[in-house]
Amino acid sequence: MKRVLIFGNSGGIGTALQEKCVAEGYTVVGLSRSQNGLDLSDESSINSAVQKLEGTFDQIFITTGALVVNSAEPEKTIRQFNSNAAIDQFITNAVGPTLVLKNIKKLIDKNSNCFIGVLSARVGSIGDNKLGGWYSYRASKAALNQFIRTAAIEYSRSFPSLTCVAIHPGTVRTNFTKKYLGRHPAISPEEASINILRLAENLTPEASGKFFDWGRKPVPW
Repeated sequence: MKRVLIFGNSGGIGTALQEKCVAEGYTVVGLSRSQNGLDLSDESSINSAVQKLEGTFDQIFITTGALVVNSAEPEKTIRQFNSNAAIDQFITNAVGPTLVLKNIKKLIDKNSNCFIGVLSARVGSIGDNKLGGWYSYRASKAALNQFIRTAAIEYSRSFPSLTCVAIHPGTVRTNFTKKYLGRHPAISPEEASINILRLAENLTPEASGKFFDWGRKPVPW
């Protein structure tokens, strides 16, 4: 029976992912601020949560993140750029997930083909940026992608069969996105969870350190 660990299991995608894993018969452990007091801005909180877990996991998902932090809306123009808002975005979307990557090694069997999926966003792609705007969120996700890429290289030395990737789940209808969807096509959290699990089942260690969308297509850095 697969053991799955989900960071951020109280969010829209994290909740759906947990429900899908349970429906598949997996053993699921979830960690979040609302349910466990997990604070991704505080490494001691992450380490404490991880140390309480026993055994190893076959799949680990980091589904945390935010578009609006401390009421700061995404910038439409550089005139709205604010250093405090940018730092908040960086801590929430880049530093937090990377602190998780730092602290979870004890949860991985050295000889297993563990899958680590970290939710990123296509707007974090520098090569795909054609519209501009959203300075802080874009930059925080671009930083996250670099952290994932770098961590995957290091992980491969200790865990040669592990796969660690950045995932763009698509535009998903959640409380996180509903104000910003406009006319953009969007999918449900349930559909997103199916796509994410399909990625986890089909990607191999050769894909580690790369950035994929929900349909297994590479996303440019």
